[in-house]
Amino acid sequence: MSADFTLDQKRYLEGFAAGLSARSAKTAVATRPIGPDAAHFEAQDRAAAHGKLVDQEKWKREEHPFDAWPRLVAQARDNAAPKPADNFRWRYYGLFYVAPTQDAYMCRLRIPNGLLTHWQLAGLGDLSEQCGGGYLHVTTRANVQIREIAARDAAAMVEAVQDLGLWSKGAGADNIRNITGTPTAGVDPQELLDTRPYARAMHHHILNDRSLAGLPRKFNIAFDGAGRIGALEDTNDVGFQAVDVTDGHGVAPGVWFRLALGGITGHKDFARDTGVIVAPEEAIEVADKILRVYIDHGDRTNRTKARLKYLLDAWGFEKFLAAVEEKLGRPLTRAPADAIAPRPRQDRAAHIGVHPQKQAGLNWLGVVLPLGRLTAAQARGLARIAHEFGDGGLRLTVWQNVLITGVADVRVADAVAAVDALGLTMQATPIRAGLVACTGAAGCRFAASDTKRHAAAIADHCETAAPMDTPVNIHLTGCHHSCAQHYIGDVGLIGARVPVSDDGDTVEGYHILVGGGFAEEAGLARELYQNVKADDAPRMVAKILRAYRRRRAQETETFVAFARRHDIESLRRMAEEDALP
Repeated sequence: MSADFTLDQKRYLEGFAAGLSARSAKTAVATRPIGPDAAHFEAQDRAAAHGKLVDQEKWKREEHPFDAWPRLVAQARDNAAPKPADNFRWRYYGLFYVAPTQDAYMCRLRIPNGLLTHWQLAGLGDLSEQCGGGYLHVTTRANVQIREIAARDAAAMVEAVQDLGLWSKGAGADNIRNITGTPTAGVDPQELLDTRPYARAMHHHILNDRSLAGLPRKFNIAFDGAGRIGALEDTNDVGFQAVDVTDGHGVAPGVWFRLALGGITGHKDFARDTGVIVAPEEAIEVADKILRVYIDHGDRTNRTKARLKYLLDAWGFEKFLAAVEEKLGRPLTRAPADAIAPRPRQDRAAHIGVHPQKQAGLNWLGVVLPLGRLTAAQARGLARIAHEFGDGGLRLTVWQNVLITGVADVRVADAVAAVDALGLTMQATPIRAGLVACTGAAGCRFAASDTKRHAAAIADHCETAAPMDTPVNIHLTGCHHSCAQHYIGDVGLIGARVPVSDDGDTVEGYHILVGGGFAEEAGLARELYQNVKADDAPRMVAKILRAYRRRRAQETETFVAFARRHDIESLRRMAEEDALP
């Protein structure tokens, strides 16, 4: 400072300058996002510097959905439908307003590993009558949806679900969806690992950490224990596959999880093996760090690219895994493919019928739910059967059906008779056992076709016109979201509006694909026919199935092997040659 200032003046000026500096620093700290939403705000800021944030990101920033519960209660009191921003926010509570298809809400639950007690299933049946349409839908994430909920009952539904010891929070919008696992976990004779504790731990980790809400878009996680019924973990963003490490190459032998990333079959990709294995006790921590890398760097300006697959495509696996390791503060464990024993094969028929458990003298019973639909009375009836004849537990599967566990050998016949009395069955033709359909146009505004109705028509026709003697999976999905995963079906159908005149008139219909598979046969189906009218779909599927049965190399050749052995033109020609007159 200048020598012209006195000592007191110098001290005053030094103090003044220090005060300005402190004030500036305090202002800088105050403007930086803090709290559990900080990482999301910072990611939004970075994204906004390179493009326009999508509306959903703006809505989350304007008001976090979990801060808006009083307004949902007020809307219910007024029986008012939500505007678009709130329709998005209420999905954080598992509520989807599905107008114009239905002037009502759908409530989606979270049921980790698909596990229900008998009293929970009975309670859900009661709720569907009290507040919904009187039925339940079992989904392809081993979950439950309740439909036709009036706006006045929306908040009451969420509260009643929680009263049952279940959850709907975070079941929709930009969150981690229901955590799936092997449906026969803990009772499967061939499993390497019981997935129930890991699915449960991941479930509660998500629910109790708000910083994991508000991702760039939805996220799927699955744990597969190598049981007879798969969890379709390779269709998830993160798949943990139980494997037996026999020759560790510096890694302790034993059961580990193999880490697969980037599955999203609606965008034509399976989760790919990363070369990383994870100790089971570290799986939740590793999943958490994967999620946080996605939070920081996932696309928030383009919803069609806002999935983990696209970040992996942009970065490559090594860069992504390095970012995960940085958050972990330690390297991930790698193991070469030859250090891992072949996994036990899945049984495509094990979700239907009577099957012995690892516990001597006990069985699980796979009950067919027609296209995943269950009336309230049937829900209460299955709950009663589980309580009276089994261990009181039920398991939902990704094949849209339910298992009753712990049925003693001497009680099986009585349990089967009780199931039959409900109008349900534990027997199914190879076609119906593998028939999967999303909600479709009857309950979803995105769907181009009424998938459940058309799936039933296809099964009715094909069982007579093209009966099968080996399992065949037929998947119908209504739109590009591919909730029924049409790309992994032996025969997959995706809804389309089919032109029927030069004036632009259209009718419901499908594009038909063949040759998809999962697990050991993982691969994407190829398009065989375009723009098939829904009324013609049963006949078209039947001639595809007849061509397979008549032209397969031997009786043991699967449909997927047959379809992949031929090019599309050959398959189309064979189907036409085997068409009925």
